[in-house]
Amino acid sequence: MDATITVTGNVGSGVDLRTGPNNEWAYAAFRLASTPRVLRQGHWRDGDTTWLNINCRNRSLALNVHASIAKGDPVMVTGRLTTWTWIKKDTGEVQERIVLEAVSVGHDLGRGTTTFQRTERALPEPPAPDPSVFDMEPPEGESGETEPDGAMDATEPAAREPKAA
Repeated sequence: MDATITVTGNVGSGVDLRTGPNNEWAYAAFRLASTPRVLRQGHWRDGDTTWLNINCRNRSLALNVHASIAKGDPVMVTGRLTTWTWIKKDTGEVQERIVLEAVSVGHDLGRGTTTFQRTERALPEPPAPDPSVFDMEPPEGESGETEPDGAMDATEPAAREPKAA
């Protein structure tokens, strides 16, 4: 059984894009912040923010996400919830993180406009390698670990085509 969900929120980090030699595979990841509005004592306020790690292991999706979204953009993400589990090297403690493996990502048109541009169809896509190739560990602030090799940072990707407003 798959736990398929759709989440709306704002892109909370730059898109981390990794590609293989000659772009035969691509992997993109970013953080998503989802903050509900709640009515408390007659006033609307922000509720608690839920942060999700979003992974795009489909080559076309990864490249298009990298070219299309930026930190702060309102997006909708549909995908399968998965749990990544690893053992901390220094303590042997089992850690886990909930990840949304995206199958679709798009701007939230309830909060703005965008323009669609179709990409050329490429050769058939090989699957991205297993996520363990990136030696994922929890980011700083989770379980006292330092930032993993494949973690998101708040910097924008260097090369990006401008988005239509």
